[in-house]
Amino acid sequence: MRYFLEIAYRGTNYAGWQVQINAENTVQGLLNKALGYLRRQATETIAGGRTDAGVHCRSQFVHFDSEEIANPQQFLFKLNRCLPDDIWVKQLRQVHPQTHARFDALSRSYEYHIGLEKNPFAEGLVLRYWQQLDVEAMNQAAKLLLQYTDFECFSKVHTDVKTFDCKIEQAEWQLQGKNLIFYIKANRFLRGMVRAIVGSLLDVGRGKTNQTDFENIILSKKRTSAGRNVSPAGLFLTEVAYPESIWVC
Repeated sequence: MRYFLEIAYRGTNYAGWQVQINAENTVQGLLNKALGYLRRQATETIAGGRTDAGVHCRSQFVHFDSEEIANPQQFLFKLNRCLPDDIWVKQLRQVHPQTHARFDALSRSYEYHIGLEKNPFAEGLVLRYWQQLDVEAMNQAAKLLLQYTDFECFSKVHTDVKTFDCKIEQAEWQLQGKNLIFYIKANRFLRGMVRAIVGSLLDVGRGKTNQTDFENIILSKKRTSAGRNVSPAGLFLTEVAYPESIWVC
């Protein structure tokens, strides 16, 4: 049987989601180990989205194969007991056997949080930004993202992908109290893409570049033309969406 786990984690202490040869402390590594301990056999997971080092996650799904789990709530309780406090498995649901957490996902959503005032309780969860920002100009530039599909300029270089095309459905900044939050949703994202987009839009907000410059960055297809990658501290994977037809229960 195939199961989906919905998970959330604070990424501060981890080298990202994915198991890596040169990094022991990953979310996937700890989850695989905990599942293997409970099931008494090696267990591999596949996620709907991959986060880089230091990036947080409010919700994403991973799949794994298992014999029938008769008591899902008890299984969840034991699984969470095996994991550190900054990783939370929120739910367990059975899906159809051919369902794939990555390939069947319809969209992924991220938020990037910028703190406009000092807040010790948000340390590690926002990018503290001291400069004045023109949010209206940033939103005008962000609208351009919906008009294009090739985002090679925002991709980490030497990335092994077949295409740089992504269909962005939402890209906007919202001011919420003393926080400025960037919302972005697309069918897929490239490595480092959201952090590079945010860095480039911040350049617009502080007057270093304008809307035309931002459009020319997209058209250039060169990572060197775009802004710097901002800190992973403010980035959250917030949702991976699937068709309702995947669920068995």
